[in-house]
Amino acid sequence: MRFEHDSVTGSGTAQAAYLLASLCMVPMLAVADAAAVSDDDDGPCTRTAEVAFVACGHEVSDDYFLTLAKCANESDDAGRQRCNRVAGITRDEAREECFAVREARDDFCDDFGQGRYDPVIDPAQFVDPGAIGGAVAPNPYFPLVPGSRWTYVDGDGTAVVHVTGETREILGVTCAVVRDTVVEDGERVEDTDDYFAQDMLGNVWYFGEISQNFEDGELVDIEGSWLAGEELAKPGIAFEAAPQVGDFYRQEFALGEAEDAAEVLSTTASATVPAASCNGSCVLTEDFNLLEPDSLENKYYAPGVGFILETDPETGERSVELIDYQIGE
Repeated sequence: MRFEHDSVTGSGTAQAAYLLASLCMVPMLAVADAAAVSDDDDGPCTRTAEVAFVACGHEVSDDYFLTLAKCANESDDAGRQRCNRVAGITRDEAREECFAVREARDDFCDDFGQGRYDPVIDPAQFVDPGAIGGAVAPNPYFPLVPGSRWTYVDGDGTAVVHVTGETREILGVTCAVVRDTVVEDGERVEDTDDYFAQDMLGNVWYFGEISQNFEDGELVDIEGSWLAGEELAKPGIAFEAAPQVGDFYRQEFALGEAEDAAEVLSTTASATVPAASCNGSCVLTEDFNLLEPDSLENKYYAPGVGFILETDPETGERSVELIDYQIGE
C-alpha cells in the first residue's frame, strides 16, 4: 500500500477517515509481512534480514504519520502543505534506505552463513583485564594493556584512545573500559566508553559502548550506544586471535542499532603512518556497517601497536592516521 502525502492535506471527516483506514492497515500488513518472511527454506540469517526489513518499513510509516500530525498544527496553509510534502519526500528516502539495508544484510548472509548469531559467552573463558600485558599476553593487533594510549588525526579532529584500567561487568564478563575522545577545533565532540574483553584464546570481544555526542559543549545524544545483554544485543569480535584471509565476523550485534562487521583482506599488508609502520606484517580488514551500506573502511593493524591507519577502499584516501602511542603505563 502506498501512502500518498498529498491526500492528507484536506480536513475534517475525509482526512480522519483516510488516516484511520491507513492505521488500521498496519497490523494487517505486519501479519502478512511476517508470514511472508517465515519461509522455512530461508536460514535464520536471511529471515532476520527480512523481518528487520518489515520493522524498518513500519518505523518509516510511524515517523511519517507523526510528522503529518505535527504538520496539522501549522496555521499557514502553504506552510502546512509544504510540511506534508517534505514528510512524503523524507518517507520515500527512508524507504529506499530500508531496501539498501536489507540488501546489505542479505549480502552479509551470503558470506557469513545462515546460522543463528548466538555466541556462547562463558565468563570462565575470559582473562582478567588487569593481567593483560603481565601474566596474560595481549592480542598483538589489539593490545588491551592497561594505561595504553593511541592518538590519531581524524579529518579535522584528533582522537585519543585510552585503556583506562577501569572495568565493567557485562554478561558476567569483566570488560576493560577503553575511552575514545574526539576533539575538533579545540572542542570535544565525542566521548565514548567502549567495553572490550579478551578470551583465553586471544580473541578480543566487543561488549558494547556508551557514546556521548556533543555540540558547542552540550550533550546532544547518545546515538550508537548499546550493551550486550540489553534488548537481546550480543557481543561481537573486535579482533580475532588468529585472523585468516576471508574471515567474516560480526563486531557488534544490536539489531537496528549497531551492526558493524568486518572481513579480513590480508595478513601481510604494509603501511606507514607518522607513529609506526609495518612491512608485510599488518592485518588489513574491510569494515562495514550494515545499517549504512555505503560506509566501507579499510583498516590496518600493526603487530605490537594495534590499529594504525584507515583508508577509503575506493580512493585509497587516508581518513585516520596514528601519530603517537604508548603500550602500557
